[in-house]
Amino acid sequence: MRLIAAFLLLPAVALAADHGDPTVLKNVDVFQLEVAADPQISPDGSQIVYVRRSMDIMSDRPVSNLWIIDANGGNHRPLESGARSFSSPRWSPSGDRLAFVTGVDGRGSQIHVRWMDTGQTAMLTNVRQSPSSMAWSPDGRSIAFSMFVEKTPRPLAKPPSKPEGAKWAPPVKVIEEMPYRGDGAGYLDVGYSHIFIVSAEGGTPRQLTSGDYDHNGGIAWAPDGKSIVIAANRQEDADHDPVESELWSVDIASGEMTQLTDRNGPDFNPSISADGSRIVYMGFDDQKLGYHSSDVYVMERGNGSIRNLTADFDRDIDDVQWAGRNSLLVSYDDRGKKHLATLSLNGNVNSIADDVGGLSLGRPYTSGGFSVAGNGAFAYTAGQPTRPADVGVGRGARATQRITDLNEDALGHRELSDIEEITWQSSVGDYEIQGWLAKPPNFDPDKQYPLILEIHGGPFATYGPQFAAEIQLFAAAGYVVFYVNPRGSTSYGDAFAHEIHHNYPSEDYDDLMSGIDAVIDLGYVDPDRLFVTGGSGGGVLTSWIVGKTDRFRAAVVAKPVINWTSFVLTADGSHFFARYWFADMPWDDPEAYWNRSPLSLVGNVTTPTALLTGEADWRTPISESEQYYQALKLRKIDTALIRVPEASHGIAARPSHLIAKVDNILAWFARYDDQEED
Repeated sequence: MRLIAAFLLLPAVALAADHGDPTVLKNVDVFQLEVAADPQISPDGSQIVYVRRSMDIMSDRPVSNLWIIDANGGNHRPLESGARSFSSPRWSPSGDRLAFVTGVDGRGSQIHVRWMDTGQTAMLTNVRQSPSSMAWSPDGRSIAFSMFVEKTPRPLAKPPSKPEGAKWAPPVKVIEEMPYRGDGAGYLDVGYSHIFIVSAEGGTPRQLTSGDYDHNGGIAWAPDGKSIVIAANRQEDADHDPVESELWSVDIASGEMTQLTDRNGPDFNPSISADGSRIVYMGFDDQKLGYHSSDVYVMERGNGSIRNLTADFDRDIDDVQWAGRNSLLVSYDDRGKKHLATLSLNGNVNSIADDVGGLSLGRPYTSGGFSVAGNGAFAYTAGQPTRPADVGVGRGARATQRITDLNEDALGHRELSDIEEITWQSSVGDYEIQGWLAKPPNFDPDKQYPLILEIHGGPFATYGPQFAAEIQLFAAAGYVVFYVNPRGSTSYGDAFAHEIHHNYPSEDYDDLMSGIDAVIDLGYVDPDRLFVTGGSGGGVLTSWIVGKTDRFRAAVVAKPVINWTSFVLTADGSHFFARYWFADMPWDDPEAYWNRSPLSLVGNVTTPTALLTGEADWRTPISESEQYYQALKLRKIDTALIRVPEASHGIAARPSHLIAKVDNILAWFARYDDQEED
């Protein structure tokens, strides 16, 4: 009700939902969108099972079903569907069975197996926590998985016995862990992630690892089935070194663990070659930078020697899988696009697809995933500027093919905005900056339009020419939408990202303002009708912008950091942020924190500025927005605090929240656009 009330406080305007033109995208169209995720190609490369995610208008939540399709695009049909959600499909080594996870009434998420010839399905587990990271043994007789194991904390003080029938207050909760809460999860249970083995015919899972350490980061079976390789942070001081992990070999019979890597930095995502001679994995040397790019390493199992295959490749590798005996498939971001590429054991990288993406419905972030068959064929999430992800397939250097078209029925008759790339020279430093423009339907270059600058979060992240419902809805409401990858964005190399290391926000502001000037020079944007918004890191920059300039008519600051000291001491990742985003702790160098805080500039603000944040956000807690709101109120600046009940940092995860976010931003801007009726 509070979300509705916040919306009703704003004036009635012609929002996206009110357009009479049937070809224009409307806010309720968000409920019609579908996404192809986690495509898993069969071992022989002939079929793909994928997660088909749709939006349930009655529950206001995504629902995931499993669909199967032949690699040539034929026989597209449901495999597991219904009111429950299904996830994590994984083929058995011979392709005769499929493991997946789905919820069971009263039991939570459990591992199931489907026999592909008969369609019979069995529940394998009856565990208390959600299983993840499933991996079949090479002989298909067992499945390894990761699962959280709760640890019962010892009470600090024993309460007295209450009289029979007495109604006392709930007992106190004593917290001694770090982190103690997580965004989207709330206050965390005490415990650790461990590796389990369960028979592929069902039974009692056997816990393979032990100790007060987390074991995750991928599971790789040795070809003989006698051991697995995992990633784990087994340091005594693990809580204070959050990125650290090493590779460990775990003997299946005894559980004995052997450490395989040893360096200051994470090693993770292991995969063993088919002949068992090599382990490929990812990692980096920890230099306490705000951003580290991951490289691909190969270890010879015989002698333990290690080579960095991508040392000369200045991009962050985000996944690697074997695609034959001497070849690998990797994915990485380059200039706002996610690529799929071959990687040889000599370190040669060759892109074979640059349209991987389409999983992020709200904003145009890069995203996506892939899987590889034994013959080198692959399946991946194929995105495009006017469609969320479909299933794409390919093999070797042949041209890839998109074999589904999930959103043609919902979007085919809508006039969506094409995404136009633009580059310009920043006014500070020798950097070319890249951005994109989305124009309104029926765009007329001889007219002048209002503009929304939409800024990405992270700040170490990247936008690109991806489908994004929020961008499309802003354009459908009559705005030119401008989104940018300023310095600090990923996909442009380490030097570009490191420009904001211990220096954020800073000259990324100049990159954005130079971009605004470049777009105005195109002639179709009204320089007196500029608006700005952004979320998370984009919220930081939006509040920084209104403290530096009055050129924008109105701003909406979404889920921001306003005060770096309070953020570091209340966010769910304080153990990371304080060590990697700053040189010192806030009590040792308070000036460094204050000088980078948008709150330090609030005395300059004249722009009408609203705040929009989820009430359950523990990444950038709503207390950050509340500080800024009250500061603006004390200064008598037009402001509003738009609170989104039940929303975490992923504020647009539920369709109605995405709609409310867009509609409230548009309503705030309309209030200060005296030409909106023109």
